[in-house]
Amino acid sequence: MIPRYLVDVDLDSIPHVHTDVIVIGAGIAGLFTALRASENKKVLMITKKSLLDSNTRYAQGGIAAVISDEDSPEYHMQDTLIAGAGLCSPEAVDVLVHEGPNGVQDLIRMGTQFDLENGEFALTKEGAHSQRRILHAHGDATGAEIVRALSERTKQGPNIEIWDDHFVIDLITQDGECYGALVQKPSGQRVFVRGNATILCSGGAGQLFRYTTNPDIATGDGIAIAHRAGAQIQDVEFIQFHPTALCYPGAPRFLISEAVRGEGAYLRNIKGERFMEHYHPQLELAPRDVVARAIVDEMENCKSTFVYIDITHESEELIKHRFPTIYEYCLNYGLDMSTDWIPVAPAAHYMMGGVKTDLHGETIVRRLFACGEVSSTGVHGANRLASNSLSEAIVFGRRIIERIQELAPLEGNIQIRAESKAPRTEIPNQAVVEKKLKLQKVMLRYAGLKRSAKGLQKGYDELARQLSIFGSLMTKREDYEFANLLNCALLTTTSALAREESRGGHYREDFPERDDQAWKKHIVFKRGEDSIEEWI
Repeated sequence: MIPRYLVDVDLDSIPHVHTDVIVIGAGIAGLFTALRASENKKVLMITKKSLLDSNTRYAQGGIAAVISDEDSPEYHMQDTLIAGAGLCSPEAVDVLVHEGPNGVQDLIRMGTQFDLENGEFALTKEGAHSQRRILHAHGDATGAEIVRALSERTKQGPNIEIWDDHFVIDLITQDGECYGALVQKPSGQRVFVRGNATILCSGGAGQLFRYTTNPDIATGDGIAIAHRAGAQIQDVEFIQFHPTALCYPGAPRFLISEAVRGEGAYLRNIKGERFMEHYHPQLELAPRDVVARAIVDEMENCKSTFVYIDITHESEELIKHRFPTIYEYCLNYGLDMSTDWIPVAPAAHYMMGGVKTDLHGETIVRRLFACGEVSSTGVHGANRLASNSLSEAIVFGRRIIERIQELAPLEGNIQIRAESKAPRTEIPNQAVVEKKLKLQKVMLRYAGLKRSAKGLQKGYDELARQLSIFGSLMTKREDYEFANLLNCALLTTTSALAREESRGGHYREDFPERDDQAWKKHIVFKRGEDSIEEWI
């Protein structure tokens, strides 16, 4: 049983801090919402590492928005709905495609410098997009440029206080309303931060898997704390594995952007054969789930651990100009993109589901909002369209701030004293890093790109053996992170076991076909209740 709080809580015994808006996490979602909120509110921004550590920083491809006269919101919406495999919310997608361009202008006003060609935005095309609509910066360093611009402004913001190296253990709620968060300082001291609104911007859960493009901070904290606080968690069976992460001895799984294929790169198996024509008419630019499974099939057929991505037919000048970050990174391992085929394999990249929100980013827990990858707005459905994630963060970030302006002041005292029914025990001697690695291997083996009832049940049973962590006396960040990963892993395997079909980022070998008649619906969890299914 997952408890309401990870630690025993007595608010009367710890210091209290008051602010208007609490922003948990950095990245584009956290930085953008903090900046917009600070225009007339006092903001406290809490990061468990620093402003520069987030998934956004590693985003290479770019941000999708209708900029070109040849493009239209209708085209962008159609592409998003097709990629989402029937589970997108048309209302949410409509919001995204119509408000995305204004969000891009917000980023530019905040200092982001997108690449230009002949005085106009240099637009590229990525998988499953019908038009060139991807803005990028410094070739393949879009996320880093956005983080640079927004973090500089955030540090200068007179109404923004930043707490780096702090960990949010849990949200504090009473009668279905969020009053703030229980936070642990670097010293180990705990404080209660009370705010008129709390915004979760804590990113995804890539660390559920052994191989991921995500940094080590992506441990699903926001999803787990929101689940414990009574928010709804939706669509977490849909995990997007990026098809092309560097797979080379001694090198971490480094993202090889979809934009490389957008600029004409080929995929080849270890025999040197192009193979995407056997899987999809869009070839290398097919939706990510299709490409990722095709690569796994080729790896299995050829008994290899990788395939190749080949852009050697393009000029060295184009490669260096368009992909300077990827080019330099590969060169560090003796791989020259202009002359070498680069070995790649799929890696966990993005969670389509998360904390369910309405069209203004608010959860069913009043005053609790979610933005960015931690959220489930309905935009991504079963499979995220490339480069829609950065757009989603700014579009729904703006809407969250609009809603917060309407909130009445938080009134009333809150007195919470929550203790576990049984005394919390000391954490077993097994190192957390070992338990985390075991969890990651279980998820990769049984809840990865290909799933089955037998495997998912076995995976769930193995994960459930670790439930004792919730009755333990946790004091360290790595303890909380593991508990949050376990919380997310149990939700994901349960949801994947329930969905007896294949759709988007969820593929069941025992149910290989999409089944709209039985499964065109969401699976939604709420702590203490049975999962529910919501029809589209």
